[in-house]
Amino acid sequence: MLVQPESNSTIPALKVVDLAAGYPGDRRAISQVHFEVNRGERIAVIGPNGAGKSTLFKSIVGLIPFTQGHVSIHGEDCRTSHNMVGYVPQHNEIDWNFPATVSDVVMMGRARQIGWLRMPKRADWEKVEALLTQVGMAHLADRQIGQLSGGQKRRVFIARALAQNADVLLLDEPFNGVDVAAQDEIMQTLDMLQARQVTVLLATHDMELALSKFDRLMLIKGQMIAYGTPDEVFTPTHLKTAYGGRVRVFEDAGQMMVLADEHGCC
Repeated sequence: MLVQPESNSTIPALKVVDLAAGYPGDRRAISQVHFEVNRGERIAVIGPNGAGKSTLFKSIVGLIPFTQGHVSIHGEDCRTSHNMVGYVPQHNEIDWNFPATVSDVVMMGRARQIGWLRMPKRADWEKVEALLTQVGMAHLADRQIGQLSGGQKRRVFIARALAQNADVLLLDEPFNGVDVAAQDEIMQTLDMLQARQVTVLLATHDMELALSKFDRLMLIKGQMIAYGTPDEVFTPTHLKTAYGGRVRVFEDAGQMMVLADEHGCC
């Protein structure tokens, strides 16, 4: 089971204030990002390629330094509460040929709890087994990670992120390169986590998914363009600000439609 912080409805699970982050000269740098996420909410982060979605996630977990602003997790400075945030990177950022089993990969998430250069204890392996059971991957515990399907890999890395007792989860485009069945499996896993009050931010280019499966949307392009309910964010003005001439937005029978050019808007 996840170790949840004491419930306090007045303290957001994640709070980002006037965040600016990125490396010098990096065109993907972000600035003026300000938002709050409540415990158990599911947020879709959308925007064009290079908008800063990955930069935002990496700055929250400490992989990229932020040059301005503040990030807090359950009211605590993120620099002292990184263990509360789990991060699932993009598929192409992982070495799938690394000789590690599914169980080994999830155990890597226990590194801070175990301590460096120490061996896992029985309780750690029981934790790994329980998490793999939760995400439906226990039967493949001894399989080499590279031998899994795309959806299975994502679920293993969700378990790895949760192994550090995180209850705020950041997923960077987990649906890229997976089929519809795998996408459904991942969403079922996220439904289970939401039922357990795990807070999820998920970067995606799938507009339909973002509109139908998430509590709120965050639209960014270098900086925050809009944050709120799908109806508040998914407007012609906001979409044109983010995607420019690459999209045409119109309404048909009361429903908003988005057409992308040949390069794709999202």
